[in-house]
Amino acid sequence: MMHNFSDVRLFFLSGLSETMNYRVALFSLTLLCYCFIVLVNVALIVTIILDRNMHEPMYILLCTFCMNGLYGTTGFYPKILWDLLSPVHVISYTGCLVQALVMYTFACSDLSILAVMAYDRYVAICRPLVYHSIMSKSRLLLLVCFSWVTPFCIIGTNIILTSRLKLCSPYIDRLFCVNWAIVKLACFPADTIVNNIAAYITIIIFVFHGFFIFSSYVYVIKTCVNSLENRAKFMQTCVPHLTSLLIFLVTILSDIMHIRYGSTNLPQALDNFIAIEFLVIPPIMNPLIYGFKLTKIRNRILGGFTFKIKLLR
Repeated sequence: MMHNFSDVRLFFLSGLSETMNYRVALFSLTLLCYCFIVLVNVALIVTIILDRNMHEPMYILLCTFCMNGLYGTTGFYPKILWDLLSPVHVISYTGCLVQALVMYTFACSDLSILAVMAYDRYVAICRPLVYHSIMSKSRLLLLVCFSWVTPFCIIGTNIILTSRLKLCSPYIDRLFCVNWAIVKLACFPADTIVNNIAAYITIIIFVFHGFFIFSSYVYVIKTCVNSLENRAKFMQTCVPHLTSLLIFLVTILSDIMHIRYGSTNLPQALDNFIAIEFLVIPPIMNPLIYGFKLTKIRNRILGGFTFKIKLLR
């Protein structure tokens, strides 16, 4: 007989139960990783903000991309660092829903921003004569708002649907809260039908984002085939974007497939790695990829370091 825990006020996270013997090493490594993520993303954001030559759509979207990376990682790292120092790993009901909202909006906003960046590159390469009129400041602001507000509305709806469920367990077998992990704790499976429908609608919406990105680059590649100038522009500005997209898709799809259809017999360390890779790899790699590949950013950052070294001498 199932007990009704519909008044659950705390969730117990069991993702660290097998690794507490190494918590000092894990804490140090996690803190170092978080500090590096903050450093590289803030460096890119500040570089773009301070350099007026970079106040262009491509760089503003990149700045938005890095801000979103900081937003998502802030929803995870402070809590996991606290848990690594604590003997009991708990989170309030409200805190769990908020963390799930942050995790999902971070991932969905990443894909939305990548879609807007693909559109920007399509206009820049395929319709260069009207680029500045199409990617005006007002339209750019509208696209940035779209890439943040739309995921919040969609994921917010999913979280609200989850909050109405009666739960039969306060135990979540993960490092952090995600919506599907909470839905699986529902007392009555019939109550989760609406949640499943909303989840599949959400997936379909963001799959269309993927198709939009793919179709944009089909047109870009067709345009670049016969033009040496466009090929150079493609290699300079589109390759970093496609690399970021590939990293995002691999990390997020592996986590989604594991949550929905993965084996429950995996070692906890591997299970945790699959769960957090989208919070580790993209936030580190994205600013590094763009920082090294985009000439303006690379020259600006290297110039800043060179200037500081001369001052120290």
